[in-house]
Amino acid sequence: MANLIDDFADKIQDQDLVMFYFAGHGFQYKEQNYLLPVDADEKIKREADIKFDSVNAQKTLESLSSQTSYVTIFILDCCREYLFDDTTPGGTLLQFACAPGSLAADGGGQDRNGLYTKHLLKQIAIPNKHIDLIFSSVGAEVYKESNGKQMPYRVSSIMIDDNIYLNLIDADSKRSSSPPSKRPPTSEMLLTTNDKQNPQPTLPKPSYSVNIPANAKWAQNAVTIAGGNGDGDATNQLYHPRGLFVDDDQTVVIADCFNHRIMQWKNGDTTNGQVIAGGNGYVNRLHQLSQPTDVLIDKETDSLIICDRGNRRVVQWFRRSDTTQREILIDNIQCYGLAMDKQRYLYVSDTEKHEVRRYRLGEKNGTLVAGGNGKGNDTNQLNEPGYLFVDRQQTVYVSDRNNHRVMEWNKGAKEGIVVAGGQGPGNDLTKLCSPEGIFVDTLGTLYVADSYNSRVMRWTQEAKQGTVLVRGNGRGTGANQFNDPVGLSFDRHGNLYVVDWYYNHRVQRFSIEKDL
Repeated sequence: MANLIDDFADKIQDQDLVMFYFAGHGFQYKEQNYLLPVDADEKIKREADIKFDSVNAQKTLESLSSQTSYVTIFILDCCREYLFDDTTPGGTLLQFACAPGSLAADGGGQDRNGLYTKHLLKQIAIPNKHIDLIFSSVGAEVYKESNGKQMPYRVSSIMIDDNIYLNLIDADSKRSSSPPSKRPPTSEMLLTTNDKQNPQPTLPKPSYSVNIPANAKWAQNAVTIAGGNGDGDATNQLYHPRGLFVDDDQTVVIADCFNHRIMQWKNGDTTNGQVIAGGNGYVNRLHQLSQPTDVLIDKETDSLIICDRGNRRVVQWFRRSDTTQREILIDNIQCYGLAMDKQRYLYVSDTEKHEVRRYRLGEKNGTLVAGGNGKGNDTNQLNEPGYLFVDRQQTVYVSDRNNHRVMEWNKGAKEGIVVAGGQGPGNDLTKLCSPEGIFVDTLGTLYVADSYNSRVMRWTQEAKQGTVLVRGNGRGTGANQFNDPVGLSFDRHGNLYVVDWYYNHRVQRFSIEKDL
């Protein structure tokens, strides 16, 4: 089997789409993961034989992804007793049939394939479906049919705008495959009326002014305040939502990532939301968005600032009723997270350059405030920085996702400080696993959406370990469960909002307990 894989790797050419699929048994030996051949029982008589008579999974992935292919898809339909490294090279999609420590169901009845492969074959036959959406749907169907017992595990650096389809039948009809040859203007006014001056709105209390008692506790059963009706594009649905912003009146604005739109859900209306930006396809015209990952509200201009990640830009959408003005604030950036300080400086994380920059609105280049020294795990580096939080002193907090830590960068600092995690991926109280949304209260307490552990953690200042604020109780659809939480925020009363993105497609609110 190893020789066949080597021959396959040698045949890979520039811009090829490479897919590696293995169904069988996997085994861990001395922190390495091996794929066992069909004649393993004959060849492997003792544990040490595994190293020589099976295939090293990590080295196979490294070998295939190091070629000059356009994209590498790596699929393992086997049981996992181990935690595979979550860091994938650029242009790589990695999916396991099940989560670490769980079993992949074999085929039953008349099915000659296992449960995962059964749904994989169904999904790849669907025409004109993007590769990332294919594997998202495979995971959802496996999870559903197994009644929550088997959840495929996916790590991907592929974006919607990469235009990767396994069964593209009518390419001419897909606008995403044929983007406009002429770049749209950086500012577009679709409709304006008179220019009479409006009084400036009163600025709300910013997020960094939320006072949360040190002994605060939250209800462990959440209320779904947005989505939760399966994946889809109806106004009562979300599709892999990511970041969110909670306004003073508890209106929640959500980056509905795979629907390429921004949704607004008003307090008290848990039935239907309202599309307030995008939702018109995912090409790069100014009235469209592509895979937005974060959003915030600039109260002074009454506008949305959106991380339009799939289009590699940060855009501003004005919300006044007399205009539909849109503007590109920052272009050619692989943005992910946004934050704004009290001086209205905009902070943007860049997963391609592994850095965070601060911008005055209208400025194009910005000032480096975190990272910028290449991908790595030193204290002056980041590895795919995600969501951000900025406090009153312009201290920047960064969810350093692939380093499984949260970093604090004081204003003007050349190096950051690890304030949570940083011990490698894991689920004990000293560790995080792909942290996402973060929030810091007035006491300096850090709150983290510990995504792959499906929990929310709280780290007090200078703590060596965190405490579990909301435990996921295993991945699932219950009111006390998550499937990879991502966005995280609080309202001015201290209620916790969490984007439960993977399979559940919803936003959960955990009420702060009043009797403190």
